[in-house]
Amino acid sequence: MPDYSRLVKAYDIRGEVPAQLNTDIADKAGALFIRLTGAEKIVIARDMRSTSPDLAAAFAAGANRAGADVIDVGLGSTDYLYFASGWLDLPGVMVTASHNPAKDNGIKLCRAGAAPVGEETGLGQIRTWLETGDIPASAARPGTVTSRQMLAEYAAYLNSLVDLSGIRRLKVVADAGNGMAGHTVPAVFSSLPIDLVSLYFELDGTFPNHEANPLEPKNLVDLRAEVVETGADIGLAFDGDADRCFFIDEKGQAVPPSAIVGLVAARELAKHPGSAVVHNVITSAAAQEIVLEHGGKPIRSRVGHSFMKALMAEHDAVFGGEHSGHYYFRDFWRADTGMLTALHVLAALGEQDRPLSELVADYSRYAASGEINSQVADVPAKLDEVQAAYEQFDGVTTDRLDGLTVDLGHGRWFNLRPSNTEPLLRLNVEAPTQGAVDALRDEVLALVRC
Repeated sequence: MPDYSRLVKAYDIRGEVPAQLNTDIADKAGALFIRLTGAEKIVIARDMRSTSPDLAAAFAAGANRAGADVIDVGLGSTDYLYFASGWLDLPGVMVTASHNPAKDNGIKLCRAGAAPVGEETGLGQIRTWLETGDIPASAARPGTVTSRQMLAEYAAYLNSLVDLSGIRRLKVVADAGNGMAGHTVPAVFSSLPIDLVSLYFELDGTFPNHEANPLEPKNLVDLRAEVVETGADIGLAFDGDADRCFFIDEKGQAVPPSAIVGLVAARELAKHPGSAVVHNVITSAAAQEIVLEHGGKPIRSRVGHSFMKALMAEHDAVFGGEHSGHYYFRDFWRADTGMLTALHVLAALGEQDRPLSELVADYSRYAASGEINSQVADVPAKLDEVQAAYEQFDGVTTDRLDGLTVDLGHGRWFNLRPSNTEPLLRLNVEAPTQGAVDALRDEVLALVRC
């Protein structure tokens, strides 16, 4: 029997094909998704992995058997699927394993209007049904599958949200990592005043050049070199399903995602004064400061798209951003989209004459450690121990919104978050200088690892 506790995760269904995920499971998941949503019609898209067509067809077959019609919008990025779900107001299904290795694949689900389906909003129930074998009987009237291409509509909608017609001409290097950005970037960028240099735009789910995971510095080496060699203004790095975008400045240096949060937040607040902006607990304190300076209302969230989107809905937030390169827009059904973020950054860069390194310096105010993992025997006990060690000092505040956050004042803070799947604590530290970051990092790690 498959281990559904490992296959059905907090945000998606994902595993090695066919050892963990296969067409039989995808078929059952399709029928269960219809039971969960009660939908009469859904929309489905897939990425470029060799196993994606079969998994998508199996999911659609299960949905048909449960009585629902399926609109197949074909190859696309995850935010293309979110667009289709929002535009058509239908529950959506994306077959992708994002930045995972080639042997993996997965299924992301959303309700109509791109509303997320996570552990607490349906995936947990689907896991239980799979574990118990509680699969719906065939409906009296099976559904049908129809094909509809929406790439042009997706591109037109994104371009309607950000006006780049008046920007100076930019040279842009984009690295698709052989992922879905190789399909969507040409459609979205075709009418823009940019000279595009394409890296690894050939769709290839074996990822022959590098993993499609821009969070790993080794996967940015080629892009950084190409930006410098060609004298480009900016580099864009997309992950495998192109729902995230990372940025390289003209010097070949990576731009911190927190700086992008601040930059885009300022742009969105200029259009929607006084709006809320959601950021997670690990995003730089600079982002919160910038939101306040631009008249917005910063809202702090747990890490993860389901928490971010829920708070965006609760506060009608105009924008949300995470340290991991996920950016969410009210104008895009509160869904995350790397492509729309790229358009905002290109517009901000092209509307003025400074290079990207100088532009983002306005939004980068602190040094950070990056994420550091430590294996511990007892995660809750270790969090209690660290909290007790710091809260005895005057001026120190702590909270447990997501793991443990300790604010020592004067721009120094850290967060310790447990892993969802392993006995690990993940440490992130921020301070005004790198020296202060290093000192606080070493101090906390000494407690965590003792």
